[in-house]
Amino acid sequence: MTNLRRIFALLLALALVFSFAACSKVDEKKVEEPKQEEKVEKQDEKAEEKKDEKAEEKTEAKDDYYPVTVETYSADGEKIELTFDKAPEKVLCVYQSAIENMLALGLGDRVIANAMLDVPVKDEWKDQFDKVQYFEKAPSKEAVLDMAPDMIISWSSYFRDKTLGDVKFWHDRGVKTYINLNSGIMKPDKLEYEYQDIRTLGKIFNKNEEAEALISEMEKKIAEGQKLSESREPVTAVILEIEGDNQFRNYGEDSIGGNIASLAGAKLVFDKNGKFGLEELIEHNPEVIFTVYFGDEKLRDGEKEKILNNPQLQSLDAVKNGRVYPIMLSEVYSSGVRTADGIDTIVNGLYNER
Repeated sequence: MTNLRRIFALLLALALVFSFAACSKVDEKKVEEPKQEEKVEKQDEKAEEKKDEKAEEKTEAKDDYYPVTVETYSADGEKIELTFDKAPEKVLCVYQSAIENMLALGLGDRVIANAMLDVPVKDEWKDQFDKVQYFEKAPSKEAVLDMAPDMIISWSSYFRDKTLGDVKFWHDRGVKTYINLNSGIMKPDKLEYEYQDIRTLGKIFNKNEEAEALISEMEKKIAEGQKLSESREPVTAVILEIEGDNQFRNYGEDSIGGNIASLAGAKLVFDKNGKFGLEELIEHNPEVIFTVYFGDEKLRDGEKEKILNNPQLQSLDAVKNGRVYPIMLSEVYSSGVRTADGIDTIVNGLYNER
């Protein structure tokens, strides 16, 4: 009887072992073959993880761009190197080219205030411009301190004793500065310095590709002018500003306008910046005259008519052939991205006899 009990107990134990083994195989099968919904969920989770990893890599790559060091100047022409640990976020822009260079690079959201436009910004930039506070007059030092900018972009005249003072005052307070080169820093003025302003801003704000695209467009326009000049004698031209009765200011090769005309193949009748009178203009008899006007479109045709209707200038080839063209000051002085318009005006005036 005892033996029978032992045999029965052994059989029962064996049955339990086989039962557990079978269950284990079923469980293993379940693990190895999850439901289709679980597979999809896991695939989605992995895809999201990869996206997150790529986003992190992209952010790290962007952060790796800084710090960057650029070259700028004081109002007296002293060369200064500034290092940017990140892109400025609260920029004050004063004067036309300082404002429009930022807008053209798509950096309006980095600007806290603009001031002192000669003419309204172009339609393509108005959305950016209208979102920012604008001052008709350049803000005082006290007003700028209250704004607490981290960067100021302007012309050299704005960093004088009667305005903001020396740039070092701002650097000591952690405020970076940039002065447009053709606003009194570099002599003579050159088209290349307008390119350099745009290129430097591109470097500061990690907008290098956008900056190069703007510069490339201007270079193409100059190249077109040079090509048009190849098959003809140089066109004689003058870029002038009417200062009074038969008195004129010349924009020579040492101005942006004159530099553009020379690069485009024209021969300027007066080489250097300066003043000249009626008799000198008649003596040199330019084929083309560009008359500089200030901002207001109402003055545009008025400056042109002053030349065309002057009885003492009727012998000039430019007057007889109606080749007198108004050109905006903002297109030929510290002109920034408006330089492209200046190039168009000058090249068209020289070669498209309209």
